[in-house]
Amino acid sequence: MMCRRRLATPRTRYVVGALVAGLLAMPSAACTGGGTATTESFTVGLLLPSRVVPRWEHSDRPLIEQRVKQLCPHCNVIYGNADDDSTAQRQQMIAMITKGVRVLILGATDNRAQRSSVQEARNAGVPVVAYDRLADGPISGYVSFDGVKVGTLQGQALLKAMHAAARGGTIVMLNGDPTSPNAASYKRGALSVLRGRVRIGRSYDTLGWSTNNANANMSAAISALGPGRIDGVLAANDAMAAGVISALKSAHVSPLPPVTGQDADLDAVQRIVSGEQSMTVYKSFRAEAEAAAAMAVALGRGEKLHAIATTTTDSPTTRRIPSVLLTPVAVTTADIKQTLVKDGVYTVAQICTPPLRAACAKAGLTPWTGGERAPHTTW
Repeated sequence: MMCRRRLATPRTRYVVGALVAGLLAMPSAACTGGGTATTESFTVGLLLPSRVVPRWEHSDRPLIEQRVKQLCPHCNVIYGNADDDSTAQRQQMIAMITKGVRVLILGATDNRAQRSSVQEARNAGVPVVAYDRLADGPISGYVSFDGVKVGTLQGQALLKAMHAAARGGTIVMLNGDPTSPNAASYKRGALSVLRGRVRIGRSYDTLGWSTNNANANMSAAISALGPGRIDGVLAANDAMAAGVISALKSAHVSPLPPVTGQDADLDAVQRIVSGEQSMTVYKSFRAEAEAAAAMAVALGRGEKLHAIATTTTDSPTTRRIPSVLLTPVAVTTADIKQTLVKDGVYTVAQICTPPLRAACAKAGLTPWTGGERAPHTTW
C-alpha cells in the first residue's frame, strides 16, 4: 500500500486533537449551506466487523452516529455488526443498498471478501468509505491510522521495556488476524524495529484478534520455549494482550515479561497501571469516527472530499483514494495522564478502581489529575 501525502508530517503527536478541532468547525458550513437551516435527509449505512474487540461497539459506533447527526440533523444511520462473519457482512451490506442508503461506512471483516460487495455498491450509485481497514474494490474514501507506525511504536516500546534483554533476547509475536490488512501493516512496522535486535522464538497470526486464540497461542509458545526463556511479547492489540498475560500467569511466569498492546481498552490501561502490561497504542477513535462521518455526509451530498482528505492511498484495486491517516500515540504509565485522561477517554476514577489506588497514586493518577473535575466520591 502506497500513500501520497499532500501535507507535511505532523510536528507534534497531538495532531489528532487539531484534526478533531477542524472537523468540529465544519458542521455550520457543511450542513447549513451558508448559515441556513436545512431539512435535507438521507440514510447512512454503518457496517462494523466485530463485537470481540470492545472498541467497535463501545466507541466507534456511538461516535459515528453522534457525528453524523451533528453534521446532518435530519440524516439517519442504520447499523450492522458482522460478528467476524464475512458472509453476514456481505448480506448486511446488500440489504442496506436495497433499503436505499445513500452512502456506506464499512469496517470490513475481510478486505478481499468484500470486494464484490463494494463493487455492487458502486454499481448502485452508493459510495463507500472504508473505515479503519482498507477494503478492496472501488472505495470512495478511507479513514484509518498509520498502521506501520502502530507496529513501530509497539516494537520500540517493547525493546525499551526489555532493557538489557533487548540485545539478543527471545520474544514471542502475537500478530493480528491475517484477513485484516491492518495486521500486515502492524507486523511490518514491528519487524522493522525488532528484526536483528532480538530472537523471535515464535510468531503466530491470531484469528479474530481473539483473547482466547491469543491465550492458546501463547500457551503453545511457553510449552515450546520454556516459561523462563521469554523476554518479551509483541501482542498486536489489547484483547490479545489479555490472553497472553493470562497464559503467562497460568504458567507461573514471574516476573511477567513486557507485553505490548493497542486500542487503549480500559482493562488494558488498568493492566498498565498495575504493571502487568507494558504499553498500549492510543488511537483517537473520536478523530477517526468524525473524519469518517464527515466523509460520509459529504459523499451523501454528492460533494468531493478534497476539503477533508489529507492524503491519498492506493489499494490493490483502486488508486488515489482520498484518505485521512491519523497519528497513533504510544502510552505507558507515564503517559496516561497527558493522553487518555486529558482527552477525556477515561476519568481517573474509571481507571483507578480500589485495588489500583496505590499503584495509581504512585503513577501520579490522583482524583484531580489532568484538569478533571473533582469527583463526588472520595478515596
